[in-house]
Parts: sequence; C-alpha cells; structure tokens
Amino acid sequence: MNAGKQKIGFIGTGVMGKSMVRNLIKEGYPVYVYTRTKSKADELLQEGVQWCHSPGELAHKSEVVITMVGYPKDVEEVYFGPDGILEQAEPGTYVIDMTTSRPSLAENIYKKAKEKGIHALDAPVSGGDVGAKNGTLAIMAGGDRDAFEVVKPIFEVLGSNIVLQGPAGAGQHTKMCNQITIASNMVGVCEALVYAKKSGLDPEMVLKSISTGAAGSWSLSNLAPRMLKGDFEPGFYVKHFIKDMGIALEEAEQMGIDTPGLKLAKQLYEELADQGEEDSGTQALYKWFAKRGLV
Repeated sequence: MNAGKQKIGFIGTGVMGKSMVRNLIKEGYPVYVYTRTKSKADELLQEGVQWCHSPGELAHKSEVVITMVGYPKDVEEVYFGPDGILEQAEPGTYVIDMTTSRPSLAENIYKKAKEKGIHALDAPVSGGDVGAKNGTLAIMAGGDRDAFEVVKPIFEVLGSNIVLQGPAGAGQHTKMCNQITIASNMVGVCEALVYAKKSGLDPEMVLKSISTGAAGSWSLSNLAPRMLKGDFEPGFYVKHFIKDMGIALEEAEQMGIDTPGLKLAKQLYEELADQGEEDSGTQALYKWFAKRGLV
C-alpha cells in the first residue's frame, strides 16, 4: 500500500453510493467507478472520477475496491468470473463489500480472496441517504483485524460509528440485526402517526414530544417527517428492504428463531410493492395505511 491516498474502485453509485464516492473525492482519494451504463456515472465523471469498462478493469487499477450493489446476485456477478474482482485484482488488494447481503456469501468471498492473497471485508452500512451524504453511516464490519485497521481511514470518511464485529460474515449478521429492528419499528412509526391523526392531535407536535423520549429512533426522527410531508423519495428502496428482510428471515429460520415482527413487516412491504411502490423509499409504508382509509 502506498504512502499516499489509496486508489479506490467503487461499484454501485446509487442513492447512497454516489454520496459515498463524493465524500471520498473530497478527501483526496483517486476514485474509479464501474457502472453497467456509463451515462449513470456522468455526474461523478464531471467531478473527477474515472470510469472503467468492467469490474475486472476497475479491480486491476485499484488498491481498495468497494462494492455497494443491490442484491446478492449482483455481488456474485461483480466478484466472480473471468472478469470479476477476485480474478483481476492484484494480490494485496483490499476488497470491501458494503452491500447488505448473505453472511454465507461474505464468507465465500473471504475464502476465495484469501486463496489469491486478497484481503476481504464485509461491511454493510446503515443510515440511508442522509448518513451517506453526511459521512455518518454506521459501518458493521466482518473480517480480519489487520485488514480492518488498514482501511479504517477510508471507513472514517464514510461513517462515524465503525465497529469490527468479528470474522467474515459478522458484518452481515449485524446488519440483519439492524434490519430486524427497523422492520418492526417502521410499522410502529406508521401506527403512531395514524393514531395521532385519528385522535385529533397535530402529528408534527406529537413527533416533537416522542422523538426524544423512550420511543425515539432514527426512523421516527428522519422518516416520520417525510411521511407527513408526502415525501416518499427513496433514501433506501422498498425493494431492497424486502430483500434484506428475506435474508434475515432465512438466517433466523436456519437458527431456529421465530421472528413474528419481521414476518409481519415483510408481508406489509410486499403488499406495498405489489401496489407499485417497490422503487419508493421505505417511509412509503405509510401509504399502506393511507390506502385503507386509515389516514
């Protein structure tokens, strides 16, 4: 690793990824990006990043590769295969998957990377579009301590709560805990706003009282105000949350754990997606109640 800023390759410049890349640029990191459609990277190209034609080209040019894609199948696509990250990255490269994905996939990437002399970490994040823009994401890492310490300065550009949770896969398991917590909480937030309206209260005034008390949560403080304003733009997509809840349910079932709150939330979000809201933000769950004449 050179003494200056590492060359970073970034795959996944969506709602959160784009802001993460911008924060890296501001800190002086040279950044390469790969997108399936080059035009989707136009804004970032104008800001100084370099575009690559494939995951392999990006990996070959980079000292650190960060991936932040949509689904486990997308992770597999960019990491494996003849032109994938693991095949084309030089020994000594650090690869960090920040996608919320399967713990078993993180363990597989770690194993394959180690065979090639590549250091792999799984490091999913929480904090949505706001955390990505402000560089305050919670970063939950899994992998070797030595690798974690090397890339920690990069994590510190992207987040403010950075914890190595354990070996490969531990970051993803921690993110499942995060998503399980959010799932039931989002149902509660929507029900609280419905109750406030039906009882004749001013919901915004109610939020002032309950956001800082025992009911306080990130979702209550950041997403409930968007619900009341009718702002359902994605900070995190409904479709990706459904994917996360599905992974969490599978993992819980394998461990013999029953998660009734998670099951209910997933059911409601799937109904919401069936109503055409899969590309809306997760706060669109409020619409599930609205469409039933409850608000």
